[in-house]
Amino acid sequence: MSKATRTDTPPHAADSHDLIRVHGARENNLKDVSIEIPKRRLTVFTGVSGSGKSSLVFDTIAAESQRLINETYSAFVQGFMPTLARPEVDVLDGLTTAIIVDQQRMGGDPRSTVGTATDANAMLRILFSRLGQPHIGSPKAFSFNVPSISGAGAVTVERAGKTVKERRSFSITGGMCPRCEGRGTVSDVDLTQLYDDSKSLTEGALTIPGYKPGGWNYRLYSESGFFGADKPIREYTEQELHDFLHREPTRMKIAGINMTYEGLIPRIQKSMLSKDREAMQPHIREFVDRAITFTDCPECGGTRLSEAARSSRIGGTSIADACAMQISDLADWVRGLGEPSMAPLLATLQQTLDSFVEIGLGYLSLDRPSGTLSGGEAQRVKMIRHLGSSLTDVTYVFDEPTTGLHPHDIQRMNRLLLRLRDKGNTVLVVEHKPETIAIADHVVDLGPGAGTAGGAVCFEGTVEGLRSSDTLTGRHLDDRASFKETVRKPTGTLEIRGATTHNLRGVDVDIPLGTLVVVTGVAGSGKSSLVHGSIPAGANVVSVDQGAIRGSRRSNPATYTGLLDPIRKAFAKANGVKPALFSANSEGACPTCNGAGVIYTDLAMMAGVATTCEECEGKRFDASVLEYHLGGRDISEVLAMPVAEAEEFFGAGEAHTPAAHRVLGRLADVGLGYLTLGQPLTTLSGGERQRLKLATHMAEKGGVYVLDEPTAGLHLADVEHLLGLLDRLVDSGKSVIVVEHHQAVMAHADWIIDLGPGAGHDGGRIVFEGTPADLVAARSTLTGQHLAAYVGA
Repeated sequence: MSKATRTDTPPHAADSHDLIRVHGARENNLKDVSIEIPKRRLTVFTGVSGSGKSSLVFDTIAAESQRLINETYSAFVQGFMPTLARPEVDVLDGLTTAIIVDQQRMGGDPRSTVGTATDANAMLRILFSRLGQPHIGSPKAFSFNVPSISGAGAVTVERAGKTVKERRSFSITGGMCPRCEGRGTVSDVDLTQLYDDSKSLTEGALTIPGYKPGGWNYRLYSESGFFGADKPIREYTEQELHDFLHREPTRMKIAGINMTYEGLIPRIQKSMLSKDREAMQPHIREFVDRAITFTDCPECGGTRLSEAARSSRIGGTSIADACAMQISDLADWVRGLGEPSMAPLLATLQQTLDSFVEIGLGYLSLDRPSGTLSGGEAQRVKMIRHLGSSLTDVTYVFDEPTTGLHPHDIQRMNRLLLRLRDKGNTVLVVEHKPETIAIADHVVDLGPGAGTAGGAVCFEGTVEGLRSSDTLTGRHLDDRASFKETVRKPTGTLEIRGATTHNLRGVDVDIPLGTLVVVTGVAGSGKSSLVHGSIPAGANVVSVDQGAIRGSRRSNPATYTGLLDPIRKAFAKANGVKPALFSANSEGACPTCNGAGVIYTDLAMMAGVATTCEECEGKRFDASVLEYHLGGRDISEVLAMPVAEAEEFFGAGEAHTPAAHRVLGRLADVGLGYLTLGQPLTTLSGGERQRLKLATHMAEKGGVYVLDEPTAGLHLADVEHLLGLLDRLVDSGKSVIVVEHHQAVMAHADWIIDLGPGAGHDGGRIVFEGTPADLVAARSTLTGQHLAAYVGA
């Protein structure tokens, strides 16, 4: 039976919905943005850091899609889900289900690993519980998050109108190592960092911050009477040493005041070690890093698993061995099992492990703590769930997927993005790299500037159209940095000998000082292990890594950088009042909103509502505080200033404050002149946070600066600005070591150290040392080939 074909068939109404329409978007700094994004195409969003890309893609399109999906569930289920407010937008039409693959670091929980985050561990546990010999129990017996517990006792049961007591017992066999409780490491206190045992307490033996002779912390020990205060600590008897270090809390009177005496170690654990490391003052954090040592658990050897879990094997391999293997090797091991009874499980596990290899993460192992992954690695681990998905007509939203990728790996990432699109999905990518912008079907360029100077659509169209447009991105799209005519001569060397951290293979290298050194290599080749894990202690190093900035909505650039302290003191001095009045987190706070500026109303499963405080009109301060002025401005007006304006304000005239001016100068140096001093940290983009951290660290008195991918989140036009900043740091007498993939930074270097040749156990060796020009001339490494193509050599 043949089907007649009609050429005059009217178009189906469903086929007309081929656009995502956004009208009047005003989220964060967006200025009534209206655009139409084609569905089932790859759209790249470009623009300088802070121009509004994330506000449009994540906070408007993706947020509304997720909110609408959540609303399809019952109110009971919504109560357990994150509550999302409707974005500030007039019309959002044509949305499809959004899957967000962002750069948020994966949880830093010590129990979270690559295996637990991707379900690969769950499948391995089932595999070993069925095939492992000897058989030790259910999949729980192989989980380092489940402790072994047992119990017995009487329970009361209602039966046929009578109350009957029955004896019940239960036991659960878990895989958790009892010594380290599944963490793999045990902490120990280095006593030499707490006190000098050659001195007595009278002579000032304690070396802990806050324990000064004469202070109450000190007198608690020197006047306790449990040991002689004039006797050197090394001469204490066993009992005296126990009382000094470990004694249980004991009530006593010291100088007529009731106090609780406690051994030094438990006291420090409660007062310092139980706090969040990021929230500590710098000198306390420094002390804790020195005093606490983490070593592999002696009982499980760092595997986190109980002896029983380690004893069950499949063909001589335990689950601990499997999790420690490089994932590419583990995939081969699973492929060789060929057990028909486990075929569906093995096929799914095989697919997951092969996805790791395909996405360029075959060098990881499943027991790698997820908190140690870089932002780019974390994003690619999240992608693994979606690679083999049969879903189509979904909107995938990516946040700079090329972050942390070598130019060689960017081509692979581009293929994955195109594969997702070709399955019929809409792919939205926020990106700065020209290699990824080049594969776009549609480009949206936001700007023209950052912060209040951004938030508008400057260009919409094809890549060719962008290239010929007069936008900032269009002008810089074909930028190519060239080599320096002369490279700096080193003033000395930083020696690294026999480095074996992670995958490094006994690396010996001399890093030249007084120069700009760039460490390159494919992702997983050992760059961070060399720079962060192998530089000898005491090398006077200031390290600026990619760790997230912790901060609530009460934190802002002024509080994070310490800028608010000199400003508060200047206001207090000018008006003859206390500095605490000029803090919205202290005495100066508006009493109605407690200094938040808004009043939050929790509506259970509905999104909470934030309304501007009517008392202070969002200024966060008590009305009486706003009557005090400095240079004609009150404190709320100062916090509303952009950095560039504040630098001028505190630089001269009545408000002249050198300490504040210095901090503002550093913020302007890293390209954050447009940020307002009081902008909440939670609203900053990833690139802005990294540069804020860099500005803070520039004040530290270090001779060697180590930067980890400082171009992450930077627009092409800002890279030039960053290179100028790095040059100024080196010219001021510092040594700068940069772990970087961006070819412009490589070309600008005085010296390049290239690791490889591959990732994981195929890397960990130095494959080139020398100037960028020599690297391009040799073309002996992947980096050399890509750099040669970049500079057009």
